[in-house]
Amino acid sequence: MTNMPTRREGIAMLAAAALAPAAAIAAPQQRSLHAIAKGRGLRFGSAVSANPRTGSFLNPDYARLLRADCGLLVAENEMKWQFLRPGPHRFNFAPFDAMIGWGDRNGMAMRGHNLLWHRRKWMPRWLESYDFGPRPATEAARLLTQHIDTVTRRYGTRIRSYDVVNEVVTPETGALEETALSHAMGGVEQTIDLAFRTARASAPHAELVYNDYMSWEADNASHRAGVLRLLEGFRRRGTPVDALGIQSHIVAQGRDTRASVRALDGEWRRFLEEVTGMGYRLLITELDVRDNNLPADVPERDRAVADYTRGYLDVTLSFPQLRDVLAWGMTDRFSWIEGFEPRPDHARGRPCPYDAAFKPKPMREAIAAALAAAPART
Repeated sequence: MTNMPTRREGIAMLAAAALAPAAAIAAPQQRSLHAIAKGRGLRFGSAVSANPRTGSFLNPDYARLLRADCGLLVAENEMKWQFLRPGPHRFNFAPFDAMIGWGDRNGMAMRGHNLLWHRRKWMPRWLESYDFGPRPATEAARLLTQHIDTVTRRYGTRIRSYDVVNEVVTPETGALEETALSHAMGGVEQTIDLAFRTARASAPHAELVYNDYMSWEADNASHRAGVLRLLEGFRRRGTPVDALGIQSHIVAQGRDTRASVRALDGEWRRFLEEVTGMGYRLLITELDVRDNNLPADVPERDRAVADYTRGYLDVTLSFPQLRDVLAWGMTDRFSWIEGFEPRPDHARGRPCPYDAAFKPKPMREAIAAALAAAPART
């Protein structure tokens, strides 16, 4: 759900690290969110970039937030096909290698995101126009298995959880998304099943996750229904899927946050009960909160976002099958939402735990309180 960096940015980002200015911003002094989570048998982390001009481990101020609050990282873009595999015969591992190395040195685990983003607009252009030859199903399977084998074997046990397939369900209808890859292979189910089976064979140690942004808001009912059908199909076909990744790009509904949470609680809880009833674990993989429906007043907005976050997390964390919570960025300064869906009044959105000046917001307090109140995991 993020904007991809340009090729030029991808080539230049590591060299640019030396030029990144370090603002004199003190590291947060609150108790670490990861430490709070760990006390309940959970983990807390964030997305991170390799571009020093964004939310990067190469940006000194952002790195301080990661060290202060996180025990788990996920690449915002650097493992996606568009970035990692710029051509059918070429991989670009340098940015992600630097990222996972930094995580290793700082004692942070790394999730793999993702091995297949199955939406046409997010597939590499070269793959959407690729000539699969006289045996298209064989060539498509070769490309997919080569990609997954190459990535998972390179990182071995350094990565223990992968979003194997990302966003295959069409939100408006609940149907499955076709791509050139699935067309060549003869069907979407064959394609995504092969992705999971290849990942299980090449990374038998890893948690294999289907990741999507079906959310708890009322207009996502078709999306949730499609995800449930997909998960049921995995079980029916014996596809090795361990968990559902819940992106959690949620949208605050209005001033009366408590009423909003009460209205959404029941359907969301029933959805999670159906998922876990099939034997799946859960992860919150990409948490942020859009404030587009809230007034411009910053204190009012921040309090409503915090209350909405707390309500959502209280329900979702009540399921013991959920162990990981990751924010999709720690600070408003670098949030993808600003470029994707800006507020209609042009006020800067405030969707993250820290504001654009790297100062903690009520949303951070809400996350800390929800983690502390979560039922302990064994």
